[in-house]
Amino acid sequence: MGAPLVSENRPTKITAADVAPNRRRGGDLRVLLGPKTVGTTTGFMGRLSLEPAEFVSEHYHPYSEEFLYVVRGEVLVRVDGEPVVLEPGAALFVPIGVRHRVENVGVGPAEVVFTLGPLAPRPELGHVDTEELPAPDEQGLDVGGRT
Repeated sequence: MGAPLVSENRPTKITAADVAPNRRRGGDLRVLLGPKTVGTTTGFMGRLSLEPAEFVSEHYHPYSEEFLYVVRGEVLVRVDGEPVVLEPGAALFVPIGVRHRVENVGVGPAEVVFTLGPLAPRPELGHVDTEELPAPDEQGLDVGGRT
């Protein structure tokens, strides 16, 4: 991966290979379009890949709504502890401040596209963990696409 790509207010193409994975909270999470990668100012979009039984630990966003769309596999999203099963083609809206955890409950890999907006006023305010992180020492972009 090279230097961050910044859009300077023009369309910018990013591939998953252009972005290092963030594995701190579980799975392979990559912010593709965000403040750090393309200079977005209102939100960000990325891809989450989960192997069978992998999960993203429970958290909430105090400033952002989250939108999840399942491309492949079967995931269980625990929303304030309540289970919601999503299959390919299904989407889920997670309101601001609602705890959620994403688990691959299928037999094969799962892939989820996510978007969040608006951005928190500062990156460290965008994500509140409510469960122990699976890989707390891993490095990578934070959930807002900023280091």
